Amino acid sequence: MASDNEHAGCNGSDVVKRNILFIAAAALTLLCIVLAFSNAVWLLGCIISVPFLIMGFYDYNQQQLTLTRNFPIAARIRWLFYDLRPYLRSYIVEGDLEGKPFSLDARNLVHARAQGKRDTHPFGTERDTDSGEYEWMSHSIVPAAHPEEDPRITVGGEQCSQPYNASVLNISAMSFGALSANAIAALNKGAQLGNFYHDTGEGGISSYHLEHGGDLVWEIGSGYFGCRDGNGHFDAGLFQEQASSDAVKMTEIKLSQGAKPGHGGLLPGAKVTEEIAAVRKIPVHQDCLSPRAHSAFSTPIELLEFAARMRELSCGKPVGIKLCVGHIHEVLAIMKAMLKTGIYLDYIVVDGAEGGTGAAPLELSDFVGMPLTEGLITVRNALVGTGLRDKVKLAASGKVYSGAGLARNLAIGADWCNAARAFMFSIGCIQAQRCHTGTCPTGITTQDPGRQRGLVVDVQAERAARFHQKTLLALSDIVAAAGLTHPCDLQPHHLVHRIGATDSKMIDRIYRFLPENSLIEAPDDTHYSQWWHAASAESFKAQVDMVPLRAKSNHGEQPKGSL
Repeated sequence: MASDNEHAGCNGSDVVKRNILFIAAAALTLLCIVLAFSNAVWLLGCIISVPFLIMGFYDYNQQQLTLTRNFPIAARIRWLFYDLRPYLRSYIVEGDLEGKPFSLDARNLVHARAQGKRDTHPFGTERDTDSGEYEWMSHSIVPAAHPEEDPRITVGGEQCSQPYNASVLNISAMSFGALSANAIAALNKGAQLGNFYHDTGEGGISSYHLEHGGDLVWEIGSGYFGCRDGNGHFDAGLFQEQASSDAVKMTEIKLSQGAKPGHGGLLPGAKVTEEIAAVRKIPVHQDCLSPRAHSAFSTPIELLEFAARMRELSCGKPVGIKLCVGHIHEVLAIMKAMLKTGIYLDYIVVDGAEGGTGAAPLELSDFVGMPLTEGLITVRNALVGTGLRDKVKLAASGKVYSGAGLARNLAIGADWCNAARAFMFSIGCIQAQRCHTGTCPTGITTQDPGRQRGLVVDVQAERAARFHQKTLLALSDIVAAAGLTHPCDLQPHHLVHRIGATDSKMIDRIYRFLPENSLIEAPDDTHYSQWWHAASAESFKAQVDMVPLRAKSNHGEQPKGSL
């Protein structure tokens, strides 16, 4: 019996503790009512206590949330701090190098350069030079005196009649609709001021892309927005009409995106305004589907024939593809198709899995797609190994924000880089990560006119251009330190990677870089042998059963470049 009484007492004590705020609100309300008989002023206390009493009564009786049912009122305090957690961590707790996806150090660097503030750093590096993540560029005893401060790359091969002279840093694909009208206008004017290009994203060409005259790369995704017929298929006439515009310098076929490879998309009808519908050539206020795959082609050869058709319709302007690398044999299949047909892409953009997006399923962002380093090296090896590197330019995108990032990508094979989030930072983004909610505090990723008002186009355009200029100056400092004059002269052996605290290797001793024509002359001697035999110009499907083929391979420890 004593045990039962003790148990009941414990239960009673637990009930009081869990409901203490509810009980306190009830007690305070009762006390104020009693005291009001002597002085009516005490009724003012009910203004505070009664709302809490009602809240507690609701929490105690609702059936949807376990925590608030067991802890009336008190559980809501947890919600409050849970909502405040990102801000408290960002502004108070996290170190300068800890933030994700971009550290405070990275964001501050972009903001400082964009705003024309001091971007130098006192007292030495704060990075852990013994860390396994540390990298550095080797330098020369005899630095170059006059490096290129605005290096450029000519894009467009022998099959292109209107080659384009591109900067080595440009704005990556971001669509109107994902970004606000003011953000698109600011970025485009920044591109015009800084003489670099602005990728439209797959959402089509809006008036905001055109009003300031910045160079455009028109990206065509599986939805063919801006050049689609009533069934959602590619419309050659609509494409030709816009691609022949002087503003459009190149066109680009989007095969996949680093942040969500293999994923289509659905723009809810509620977001399909008349303006967005007009740009995308879709019905207003109706759900807009972006399929997972293209309907205009399904094989490597068909892809190249589609690219050749786009080049012809655009009056000979360069055409390329953008992809996040997945199955390696599919990349090699595109190389085989170019060799077989004689139709060459003018460029390939490799999008790393660390790239950004307005919204994506978490699993796709975190676990699908090849990171930029491996993806870039894979495509570089595919082009060099098939003797196509001199015909096809190579670009990299994915978390590029500094001169060091540019130098790294150029050293391992890229001709130029594209950046999206870095340019968003340059026009005011604070990494609030509300891109998918329509409540962006800086007016960049929202269609709310009230929030867009905060983004003044002329001011932010100058900042985007200034960020570009200062980042290229930082790149030129690195290039000069290496004893070179143009970043295209950077090579893998200029990049050194730490391996533990006691060892380091040049990047071409960690990853394998193929010599020219090696996939043509002796594919079995390369680490791509299995993928090469699986690749076909006629199909993206593997032509051999990879399971037994992989099982026969050496199970010993392989170099990092071996996939």
